[in-house]
Amino acid sequence: MNIYIIEGSNTGPVNGRLAKVELALAANELNLNLVDNATSADVIVAVGSGTISDKAVVGKKVYAVDDLNQIFANPKQILTDAQSKASVYQQTAEAMPASSNNTSVKRIVAVTACPTGVAHTFMAAEAIEEEAKKRGWWCKVETRGSVGVGNELTPEEVASADVVIAACDIDVDLSKFAGKKLYRTKTGPALKKTAQEFDKAFEEATVYQTSVNASVAKSNKQKKGFYQHLLTGISYMLPMVVAGGLIIALSLALGEFQDVLKTVKVLENGVEVVKEVLVNELVGEPHLNLIGEKAFSLMVPLLAGYIAYSIADRPGLVPGLVGGLLAVSTNAGFLGGIFIGYFAGYLAMCISKYLPLPKTLEGLKPILIVPLFATLITGLVMLFIFGAPIAWLMSSLDSWLNSLNSNPNTAVILGVILGGMMCTDMGGPINKAAYLFGTTLISLHQYMPMAAVMAGGMVPPLAMGLATLIARKKFAKPEQESGKASLVLGLCFISEGAIPFAARDPLRVIPCCIVGGAITGGMALAFGSTLMTPHGGLFALAIPGVVKPVVGYLLSIVVGTVVAGVAYALIKQPESEATAVA
Repeated sequence: MNIYIIEGSNTGPVNGRLAKVELALAANELNLNLVDNATSADVIVAVGSGTISDKAVVGKKVYAVDDLNQIFANPKQILTDAQSKASVYQQTAEAMPASSNNTSVKRIVAVTACPTGVAHTFMAAEAIEEEAKKRGWWCKVETRGSVGVGNELTPEEVASADVVIAACDIDVDLSKFAGKKLYRTKTGPALKKTAQEFDKAFEEATVYQTSVNASVAKSNKQKKGFYQHLLTGISYMLPMVVAGGLIIALSLALGEFQDVLKTVKVLENGVEVVKEVLVNELVGEPHLNLIGEKAFSLMVPLLAGYIAYSIADRPGLVPGLVGGLLAVSTNAGFLGGIFIGYFAGYLAMCISKYLPLPKTLEGLKPILIVPLFATLITGLVMLFIFGAPIAWLMSSLDSWLNSLNSNPNTAVILGVILGGMMCTDMGGPINKAAYLFGTTLISLHQYMPMAAVMAGGMVPPLAMGLATLIARKKFAKPEQESGKASLVLGLCFISEGAIPFAARDPLRVIPCCIVGGAITGGMALAFGSTLMTPHGGLFALAIPGVVKPVVGYLLSIVVGTVVAGVAYALIKQPESEATAVA
């Protein structure tokens, strides 16, 4: 029997593609023939809600599955039911019915944000929108991504919402939702357990208050942890690192000696004469280098300030920023910034909660009392207690990293560790720990670790894309298409492109990627590679001087990708024979 799979207009590209992959794999196991068009199909399976724009579907037998969870749970049953329950499709513009147990239409607004603001931010937003449409509810999701606020919510939309869902891995400004019922979660649950998160939102959401003295909402009973505060600081610091690193690299690229004409006054036979002479002068570099250095000087204050902001909200921002500036002035660097950010945040929170004041003075806490005392105490602690020992520790770390240039073996080991860590959980805690290490060391002008981190992080998506090219027969057609997208994501240094492959076959995919990433990281540092920006992938090469040496760096990525991609292509079972390993 010929089966054709089509997506409804309301089905997002990520979830729709994953659902089609599951159905394609199940069709192979059931010996059903997948076709590329509706005309030659005996039965059409419509994935997700919305309209079907393909006119060739009219008059064909169509089986609509608006609940994608049913597909992921049992794709074989979906295809079996499609053969017996499909009905003739008569319309081309009307939406497919969406299953909903609710009799009233609810209005949902949401905000999504992840540390890098690239993949999980938008995938979670798509999952939330899809779940709302499936239930027949109105929904709009605002994304706080790397390019800023997207699909921004208007005051009218917020005011008319029944509940607000904040699916954020970092701390973001939610002041626009003051007075609304708000439920906090993370992008992971919002993406993978969307239906359950919707139900919990209506059960656990409580009125959000921006005041530092407001009672903690029930939905906030699980406090944010140490790691999430750190990620918040990193997310705000990251654009400054990128901008500063690229500007400094550009200044070095332009900082060449050139012959320029200069007007000078000389004496000829006792007479002062004005002449133009050629002077060999450094052109372009000083001003750009100054801008880049000033950008770098803000990295640690931003890191400390937004760690404190994540802990204590707005009252923590000022003491955190001041503590970060003092960390720079005392040479305590990013370690001092991290420490003083936590200190300032918890200090501001304690003053807000535990300093008793008359009711008439409570309003002064967030604008006078907390900033004054928290900033004063934080500054004194940084200057007279922790500045010197942390500065010594930073100096020791800097000396050790400088010694890597004279000890290639140690550099290779560091590269192997960082490259392997980047491929272990592809966006998870281990990956983020390695990324944090490389990113923060840029503030010390130590660029070798970041080279291993980015090169290793590009391997998983590139390797999976390569595997789908060299072993096409082992992959279903939808997975082959996912492989093409994975290649593009890999070039951009978005490791999440390999997640669909790792989720389906983790025991084969992850070890192959770790080996490939470790080889890449080790080779990169063996070549003495340096990288001056924490993002951009291969597109960072557009500015000369960002990556050195270019050939060795690219060779490292190619070798690691080939090793991982070929290894997975060899050990992967064909889809018609494979069983889910996960």
